[in-house]
Amino acid sequence: MKYTKLLLALGFAATLAACGEKEASAPVAAPAAPVAAPVAAPAQVAENVVGKKVYGSVCSLCHAANVAGAPKPGDKADWGPRIAQGNDVLYKHAIEGFTGAKGMMPAKGGGANLTVDEVKAAVDHMVSLSR
Repeated sequence: MKYTKLLLALGFAATLAACGEKEASAPVAAPAAPVAAPVAAPAQVAENVVGKKVYGSVCSLCHAANVAGAPKPGDKADWGPRIAQGNDVLYKHAIEGFTGAKGMMPAKGGGANLTVDEVKAAVDHMVSLSR
């Protein structure tokens, strides 16, 4: 049974690796005139746009459905012990991969083309939803 789960997880990770490919973007024309950036009020927290995007395109494939033991964002009981280990441990497991008692995490969530900063942003996004 363990081998079946491992094979399924590895197959899914391979599928995720293919899904994590970055699309070539078309060149963007420069704006005609400079646009001033909006100033956020001091009480507002900047939205983690990169983390949200990476979560939606790569991480959610497993985390939203609890595949291979992936904790669902917002599940405080499942995320609490993980968050207690600290961000450095969460980043390490997400970047390098990890196999634990509850399941496995493929390196970079199977998104081999993700940068370390993108993975960290996705972890930060999921943690912020789970506190």
